[in-house]
Amino acid sequence: MGVLPVPAEVCAILLDIEGTTTPIAFVQETLFPYIKDNVKEYLRAHWEEEECQRDVGLLRKQAQEDSSLDGAVPIPLESGSGEEELERVIQAVVDNVHWQMSLDRKTTALKQLQGHMWRAAYATGHVKGEIFEDVVPAIRKWREAGMKVYIYSSGSVEAQKLLFGYSTEGDILELFDGHFDTKIGPKVESESYRRIAASIGCATKNILFLTDVPREANAAEEADTHVAVVIRPGNAGLTDDEKSYYSLISSFTELFLPSST
Repeated sequence: MGVLPVPAEVCAILLDIEGTTTPIAFVQETLFPYIKDNVKEYLRAHWEEEECQRDVGLLRKQAQEDSSLDGAVPIPLESGSGEEELERVIQAVVDNVHWQMSLDRKTTALKQLQGHMWRAAYATGHVKGEIFEDVVPAIRKWREAGMKVYIYSSGSVEAQKLLFGYSTEGDILELFDGHFDTKIGPKVESESYRRIAASIGCATKNILFLTDVPREANAAEEADTHVAVVIRPGNAGLTDDEKSYYSLISSFTELFLPSST
């Protein structure tokens, strides 16, 4: 792969997280299993809190919308205050969360509960966000060269800030000029990259997007955004056509900025 020159017109670098700044294994083997293993305990501990009740309300509403889906798990309302009934409702929420996660769904209701659980896990030190070792030194160098650096992930902005705020490298939120999630649009749609450019205040051609997913790279490219595909341990393999078509890097240190001469 070697060195990849960054076009002179680029003034902002947009980063994916999973498989780009952070090992896919961290998300699949740490973050998601944490939710599955701890959701019942979390609900029991926080059930009376307003935030938890809002989360359950959203999940219940989602469950109603999902009622026609195969295997969908309804969440009953509480009709009394009995301990046995409370356990029944909590178990229904747990089963619903497990069902949604088994289908890799990304509903707002599920993401909101996950975000609040991860916030508690990060704050108590049960979880630390994993960052590839080349990431922080490279971003510092980019910023010294005058680059703006942004995050764009399907994970919520709150989840992004937790990962980088409680990372294996410490709190590194200061390295980023902004965060985007799917509220700006799906990562596989070119219009999302135009919206990001407008939000940043530049043209799409002034942005370099780093991702491990060719479909996202393709969408960004359709919007006239510069793209490099990141090869990391554990990432999905690329086809021969993808390898020959896209600019590839295996480390952020392989990016060569014109201003770094």
